[in-house]
Amino acid sequence: MTPQAAEAKKFEIDPNHSYFAFTASTVIFDVEGRFTRYKLQASGDPETGADGQIRLEIEVKSIDTGNKTRDKHLLSDDFLAATKHQKIIFTSKNISKEAGKFIVDGTLDLHGVQKDVKLSFVATSGINGAGVKEYAYKAELPLNRKDFGIGADSVAAKISLKDQVTLRILVAGFPE
Repeated sequence: MTPQAAEAKKFEIDPNHSYFAFTASTVIFDVEGRFTRYKLQASGDPETGADGQIRLEIEVKSIDTGNKTRDKHLLSDDFLAATKHQKIIFTSKNISKEAGKFIVDGTLDLHGVQKDVKLSFVATSGINGAGVKEYAYKAELPLNRKDFGIGADSVAAKISLKDQVTLRILVAGFPE
C-alpha cells in the first residue's frame, strides 16, 4: 500500500482584516481606493508555500474611493470599462519562499490584458483575539496603468493622472 499525498491545506480568508486596495496619483493629490467584493481561493502550506495555489477574482464594480461621482467615472469606458471587463483576475503559477518572503508568480488579467507579474509578500502569523492562529500576507505591486490600457483615451487622465498605480494587498486568514 502506498501512502497518499497529503491534501493541500485550504485557506479561509478573514474578510474583516483583508483588503485589495490601490493608490493612483494625480499631479495634485493621491486617490486611495479599494475593491469591496472579491473571491479568493488559496491553498498550500501557510508556513512554506509548498503546494501553493491562488486564484483571486475581484468585482470591478465594487470599487470604492469614497467619492461616488469619481467611482462612476472610474467604472466608465474612460478607465475600467466595467461593463466589458467585470472582473480583475489573478492566477498564481508558482509560489516560493525566498529570504523570508513569499514570491508569487502569476498572471494578472486586468481590463482585458493579461500580464505576468511577481508579488513579494511579507508574511506574519500570530494568535488573534479569539485564540486562533491567523496568518497575514502583505504586498504592494506598482503597475503602469497604460500597460493595461486604462485611461489611455481619457482627457482627464492625460492632463493630470500619473501612469503608476500601486496595488496594496493584505490577505489574512486561517488554514482549514
